[in-house]
Order: sequence, then C-alpha cells, then structure tokens
Amino acid sequence: MTEHRSTHQAEDDPRNADIKVWINGSLKPRAQATVSILDSGFMLGDGIWEGMRLYNGRWAFLDEHMDRLWEGALAVDLDIGMRREALIDALEETRSANDLHSDAHCRLMVTRGLKVRPFQHPSLSQSGPTIVIFMEHSRPKAGRPVALASVAHHRGLPLTQDAKLNSHSKLNCIIALNAAVRAGADEALMFDPHGFVNTTNACNFFIVKKGALWTSTGDYCMNGITRQKVIDLARADGIDVQERNFSLVETYSADEAFLTGSFGAQTPVGSIDGRVIGDGQLGPLTQHIRGLYADLIARETEG
Repeated sequence: MTEHRSTHQAEDDPRNADIKVWINGSLKPRAQATVSILDSGFMLGDGIWEGMRLYNGRWAFLDEHMDRLWEGALAVDLDIGMRREALIDALEETRSANDLHSDAHCRLMVTRGLKVRPFQHPSLSQSGPTIVIFMEHSRPKAGRPVALASVAHHRGLPLTQDAKLNSHSKLNCIIALNAAVRAGADEALMFDPHGFVNTTNACNFFIVKKGALWTSTGDYCMNGITRQKVIDLARADGIDVQERNFSLVETYSADEAFLTGSFGAQTPVGSIDGRVIGDGQLGPLTQHIRGLYADLIARETEG
C-alpha cells in the first residue's frame, strides 16, 4: 500500500493554527487550550463526546447529537452542569469566534472533571465537569476508497462497555486499528460477540448485495446518527434495507461497501482483507445514497 487512507482524513488548512477553543466558558487560542493532568478524561477516559458537522452555518442534526450526549451522560451518571440551550449557545459562540460557516467539524467533549486524587471513584471529581468545544476547518480529503482488514478485537457485549456509549475510552478500537494497520490496511473491520460483521473501529459499516443494502443489527455498534439517516433515506427511496446478521464470507462477495460517520458521510470501501469489493471504486448505489444524503443536508441546513 503506497499511502495511508483514513475515514477522517482532511485537507490541510493553515487557518486551523489560529482556532479558538471553548473550555469551561472561556475561549482560548489553540496553543493555550489545555486541561489538567488530573482531569478525569485524561486519567481514566471518563467522559463522553459528540462529533458534529457544520453546513451552511448550521450544525447538522443538532437535536439528535444533543439527545445522544444527554443520554450518554445519564448512563454514566455525569452531570453536564449546563442546560441544553446554554450548551448550544456555547457552540454558536465558538463557531462565531472562529468565523466558521461550512466545511467545519466540531468535537464536543465532557469529562467528569478534575480529580483530587488519581483514582477511579467518581467522588474524587469534586470541581464539576470539564467541557471542551473544539472546532476546525475540515474538508474531507479526496482519495482512493479505504482498505479494511478484519481483526480479532470485537465490539463487546453491552455489559462490558456498550458500543452505543460515545465514551472517551476508545482503546479497544485503537488496538483494533493498530492490528489493521499492521496488516497493511487503513482501518479495522470488527465483529460482534457472535462472530458476525459489525462495524469498523471508527464508523458504521454497510454492504450492497444484489441491490439490497445490508448493515448489522445495530445491537453491538455505535448508534450512528449518519447510519440511521442512511437507513431512513434508503427505505424512503424504495431500497431494500436489511439490518441483519451476516458473515465475513457474505461480505467478501459484496457488490459495494461503504462506511458512515459525521465527518466523511459515506466513505467507499475498496477492499477487505486484500479482496477487492466490486470494482474497488465508489459504487453506483453508494453514489446514489451520497446524493440522497446531500439533499437531506441541504434541506436540514437551509434558511
């Protein structure tokens, strides 16, 4: 493989050197935007986050992202410490301060805050949450379809760490990604606990089989907002969508494959474990779904 390809590969933009970052109510230059070594997120991965995309001056599917953030906070007993409306105001303050209008990405992070001692117990976080809003100019970089490698590390049962929880602790996915990179691929294709094809380390996964769109049952993967939009759009367009268990054998013979996520929307997959998927390029149904999604974004962000 001659070049690394990532689902989050963006064009270089020199304006990002001067980005201002919102940290607990203050806007700070990027170089000065820091959190303490005693922060729960740094020490333990104790936090939740959302990744959002800016189109035409508006954050796409903002309500769904806020819903998921508050759902995650409830699940881990984390008090965000702000009302929903105030957090949305902080997003707008940060967007305006950075003069961002489109082709921008936001990472909104909430941790349990500073620890008084370096141990797990939540009671040791006594100063309230740490909230960081990081935005940057971010246009996906064009390139070849991504190559995937199936790996032994899977997305586990909800009783271990529910994949639907968008937590700061991503080590399991990073281990999977490292295994894929060592195998010469770009990203990792991960299985569910029963051995069925599930998701990648970073995105939700779809294949096309004889005109039908297949994706996992959703029981063991991130409840991706883009994933659900693709499912809804495809069904409304008359495409047969199957949320089902399927194996690696069935995946190898797919006509097309693609990934979904807020950053890349729909990223084509060219090969899996060295086997070319379709003709190894962006497939016609993937292209059609891209068009449906672009039309949805235009409707959602107009006005």
